[in-house]
Amino acid sequence: MTTLEAKEAAASTPPSGRLRPRLRLREHGGRRLAALLRSPGLLAAYLWIIVMLAAAIHPALFASGDPLQQNGSAMLLSPDADHLFGTDDFGRDQFTRTVWGTRLSLQAAVIAVAIGLVSGSLIGLVAGALRGKFDSVLMRIIDIMLAVPSLIVSLAIISALGRGTLNIAVAIGINSTAGFARLMRSEVLKVSNAKYVEASVFAGHGYVHRLFKHVVPNASRSVLAAATMDIGTAILTVASLSFLGLGAPPPTPEWGLLVAEGRTFIGVQWWLSLLPGLVIVLTVLAVYRIGRSFNRGRTRVVA
Repeated sequence: MTTLEAKEAAASTPPSGRLRPRLRLREHGGRRLAALLRSPGLLAAYLWIIVMLAAAIHPALFASGDPLQQNGSAMLLSPDADHLFGTDDFGRDQFTRTVWGTRLSLQAAVIAVAIGLVSGSLIGLVAGALRGKFDSVLMRIIDIMLAVPSLIVSLAIISALGRGTLNIAVAIGINSTAGFARLMRSEVLKVSNAKYVEASVFAGHGYVHRLFKHVVPNASRSVLAAATMDIGTAILTVASLSFLGLGAPPPTPEWGLLVAEGRTFIGVQWWLSLLPGLVIVLTVLAVYRIGRSFNRGRTRVVA
């Protein structure tokens, strides 16, 4: 082989250091896929969440009708091939309203978790990084927030902001800030004492470099896993507050409101509340199942 050919071969062959992250990512993806195929429950949870996300993004794929259209000749019909969830007292198709209500319910839950995750993680990161008196003051405030029942805090915030699904999301997000802050702080303190972080000190790396290179990536894994499961709790809370009449006003299709509207006929037309409620339960269980799978795999450390 000539010198020119050797140079071309070396240039076309990527270095092993460049291939290593790709191989790790491929191996990790392969393990996740194998674990998914070995667990029918986890696979079903992923499929259900995919369907829910598709319904939230493009509800017309599953129900092309108008969720607000009334039909006086089709009131309180039982479930059949034309009306999978039956019809309500205004003749509106309950399945169509449930599908179109997916977007509002999931959107509120995601916004709530995003608010709590970002604000709580920042507070926990600052408290765990600075420590000392600043940490003590922040944690005492967090303790006060955790001592007050979450429903009371949410109701107080909604009373100040007004009714509406978005205001519910803001209230839930503010209310969940304390839990994320506590978790982030504890993870920052734990990771900061890890041996590979101490080794980074002897390597001459500064505090800011250690914080964002080692501490934040590893501490955030537990917080993100908790955030995944918290989406399920947020869905339940949004539905509960909407059930109490604090969410979207009628006739807006929203899961909690659909359950509330059907309770008047629970003795005879039980499906009006039961079937939308079943969708809520299955969605929450699917989110929890996926969150548990993330929680098992979070012990892998990014050094």
